[in-house]
Amino acid sequence: MLLAVGSLTVMGAALGTVLGVAARFFAVEGNPLEAEILSLLPGSQCGQCGFVGCGQAAAALARGDAKVTLCPPGGKAVAEKLAKKVGVRVDLSEAEDRGPMVAYINEDLCIGCLRCMQECSTDAIVGAPKQMHTVVSEVCHACAKCFKICPTEAVEMRPIAVTISSWHWQKPGALQAPPQVH
Repeated sequence: MLLAVGSLTVMGAALGTVLGVAARFFAVEGNPLEAEILSLLPGSQCGQCGFVGCGQAAAALARGDAKVTLCPPGGKAVAEKLAKKVGVRVDLSEAEDRGPMVAYINEDLCIGCLRCMQECSTDAIVGAPKQMHTVVSEVCHACAKCFKICPTEAVEMRPIAVTISSWHWQKPGALQAPPQVH
């Protein structure tokens, strides 16, 4: 019995060493541009871009198979950063930057069909069958999947209310000359 245990231990150590050396020897380097693009994306994994997650979207951008305006939650700011990173020009004059949004469920219209809960990838919607549902706004990343699937139009997308923790100082605009006194 000790011979069997000993031989299995030696075989396991030898095969583990061979696999470790092979992993280093045959390692395939990832695309560094893909990792940089992934760091620019919001990481919400919402799927609004048409890809399963931000990783697939970053890979498509690195290959040149997707537009830099693919990320609706990122808005104009992310599109500008992506265009600069990829080295393309982008016209954002007609792009709509809605700002941060969150789903809201009108409880008077909700029939408790569970379609929105099944569609939510972050489990931000809570409720029970045939009961009203509500959204945990801290978890919602505004993918609008619940909005699209709701049969009673009880779900709406609302801008996030400005609070002390979410308020940001506006960037200064172009300096204007002081008014002339005559």
